[in-house]
Amino acid sequence: MRKLIEAVKSLQTEKEIEDFLRGILTPKELDEICMRLEIVKKLKQGTPQQEIAKLLGVGVATVTRGSRELKNGRFKYI
Repeated sequence: MRKLIEAVKSLQTEKEIEDFLRGILTPKELDEICMRLEIVKKLKQGTPQQEIAKLLGVGVATVTRGSRELKNGRFKYI
């Protein structure tokens, strides 16, 4: 994890970040990360979990996982 954090911290432009993410992740992994980010944003806006699952076409368990991490203090800066 430390090496990944160091690699991300070394990136300075949006283009560098995009190139890194596209290089290290498969298209499916990138889509999943973007979806999880959207889930977290909707949870922080107060959207009910069932509604998020329906809107985004994901399972309730996926939304619940995001909710649990949010309750654990993650995603403070999003």
